[in-house]
Amino acid sequence: MEKMRTLGALILGIGVAIAASLAMAGETVRVGVLKFGTVNWEIDTIRHYQLDRKNGIELDVVPLAGNEATRIALLSGAVDIIVSDWLFVSRQRAEEMPLAFVPYSTSVGAIMVPPGSDIATLADLRGKTIGVAGGPLDKSWLMLRGLAEGKAGFDLAEETTQAFAAPPLLAEKLRQGELDAVLNYWHYNARLEAEGYQLLVSAQAAAAALGADGDISAIGYVFNETWANDNAQTVLGFVQASRDAKALLATSDEAWERLKPMMKAGDDAAFDTLVKRYRQGIPARPIAEEETDTARIYDYLARIGGEKLVGKAKTMAPGTFWSVLTNGT
Repeated sequence: MEKMRTLGALILGIGVAIAASLAMAGETVRVGVLKFGTVNWEIDTIRHYQLDRKNGIELDVVPLAGNEATRIALLSGAVDIIVSDWLFVSRQRAEEMPLAFVPYSTSVGAIMVPPGSDIATLADLRGKTIGVAGGPLDKSWLMLRGLAEGKAGFDLAEETTQAFAAPPLLAEKLRQGELDAVLNYWHYNARLEAEGYQLLVSAQAAAAALGADGDISAIGYVFNETWANDNAQTVLGFVQASRDAKALLATSDEAWERLKPMMKAGDDAAFDTLVKRYRQGIPARPIAEEETDTARIYDYLARIGGEKLVGKAKTMAPGTFWSVLTNGT
């Protein structure tokens, strides 16, 4: 009988522990991420330090093969949240798919040139061959075209030769001297910077020239607005977990040392530059202000990129930035 009571107490104790664990974990949030994307640094930080449970949720990370796969996963309901940009969100809203956006990072593309290059200004790109990641409708490329037109009086697309290719290939072609300059994503540029390559101009500088009063986010967390409004506390818990992770990564070198193997930086110089540029890309502005500036940039992109880029919406769709946050949360 004593053994039965002991066994019963043990089972009861296990049950209480499981119940407490489930209560701490809260609602599950399925996040679709690229297998090797930089967002994994933040997601891994959230999970390692249990910032999800601290904020009443539990992350279920779903690795996906590419950007299109993440979008399909979200639209089909296979995941709850992905990382994408506000152009995608606005276009979907205009087509009656109620997606919403929360800023993730202001780190954007930039044009890099080799050490000792004779290219010192945008105007010096005339007649040069430039690699462009993301294709001819990439928003950084379009914004930089706008900057060149406004500041130097020429069209980058007309007066340069472009090579559109995958980011790692473009970085390698620049190293090999086959390209004069490259417009690439921030983390590829950070590695080039650590090797002595020079930043010519960033898409943030272009955005400022086009009317932005401060940095705008290149990408953000994207989800179905109807689901988010029905599960507002869960989504707010996710947003806070993200903010907590960023706050930790903004200040803790130890947190980055833990991520070092995942980052595959190659050497300490590249690692240090990646950390520096990530930290600089942490959004710091009120979301409502960022939304206003993004809408200004959208107007320009819609004009130059046309329907191929933005669909039928000539202005950024109302509600593109999640209204629960833009209203002050």
